[in-house]
Amino acid sequence: MTTRSFLPIAAIALSLLETPSVVRGAAGVDWTQWGGPGRNFMSDAKGLASSWPAGGPKKRWSRALGEGHSSILFEGGKLYTMYRPLGLLSVVRRSQEEVIVALDAATGKTLWEFKYPSPTDGVDFSQGAGPHATPLIVGSRLYATSSRRELFALDKATGQRVWSHDFIKEYGAPSPGRGYSCSPLLYNGTIIVTLGGPAQAVAAFNQQTGALVWKSGSSEPAPASPMLIDVDGQQQLLVFGGDQVVGMDPSNGRTLWSHPHKTSWGLNISTPVWSPADHLLFVSSAYNTGSRAIELHQAAGKTAAGEKWFNNRMRVHIGTVIRLGDYAYGSSGDFGPAFITAVDMKTGKVRGRIEASLARNCYMPTGS
Repeated sequence: MTTRSFLPIAAIALSLLETPSVVRGAAGVDWTQWGGPGRNFMSDAKGLASSWPAGGPKKRWSRALGEGHSSILFEGGKLYTMYRPLGLLSVVRRSQEEVIVALDAATGKTLWEFKYPSPTDGVDFSQGAGPHATPLIVGSRLYATSSRRELFALDKATGQRVWSHDFIKEYGAPSPGRGYSCSPLLYNGTIIVTLGGPAQAVAAFNQQTGALVWKSGSSEPAPASPMLIDVDGQQQLLVFGGDQVVGMDPSNGRTLWSHPHKTSWGLNISTPVWSPADHLLFVSSAYNTGSRAIELHQAAGKTAAGEKWFNNRMRVHIGTVIRLGDYAYGSSGDFGPAFITAVDMKTGKVRGRIEASLARNCYMPTGS
């Protein structure tokens, strides 16, 4: 396996560089949700270029976007993402709308745009404007969440709205703070998102109609997105809340287990890493917290969750964490220096820290 760093793409412009792998379509793997096919930032793409051509790769096209932190999705020769437009007056007052866009991957041509109001009043964008979440592609639909706690279901071919929800108006969800960042998750015909509020930390909506299927949970709201894991044959919904990490039954929202992981301001942001081979769940936060491994097992029909270790030397802020062999790798640091850090998953000991210009980044391993 060849490991490369996957650098974050600034939302000012989207560019496609002509490399051998692009020309051949060697990547060939659809990327239809936050974190990719397994929501774990692992790619099975083969035939990727191991070096740039002389003089660097040729730019095939570029397309201005705007502000935002959404990832870019790829499916069937099309790209999908979200942004907040930039204009001449953006330095004085940010745009009051957000945009979901579909592009032709070969040419950069805009296929459709869906624009919706997104006022900045009551939202703290001092650390960067939203949208912060990444859409989800399921069949003929695209699902996306706004900075202001809204969920949209769009026709993937046309960008037309099919249904939508405003969580603040409809469910009394809390204010979006620095901007809502939950990327939608698919489970068995439902779209699962964090909601926020008493007994409604998480909610599931019918994929086709948008009808509420269930809402449950009492975790504090946090920026992290939910994911699915398999614990000894049982599929569980993993929710990284502001004060704890929780395992739930994705079919009804019933809590199966929980483990404390509290950080300042409830800012648990990074995506956990689940390793079924040794039953270890890795979670990490910045803001004076750290990393811990939680061991999960099924026993007598219940999930036992026990802490294997904790350390405060690896503090993953926003970036991704990947596990290769016995080590977890990620960017450690928040407002100070950042380090490329490796932690031993069996012991929790930090085995390496490198301060470098590319340390404050996201990482993903790819196929050879």
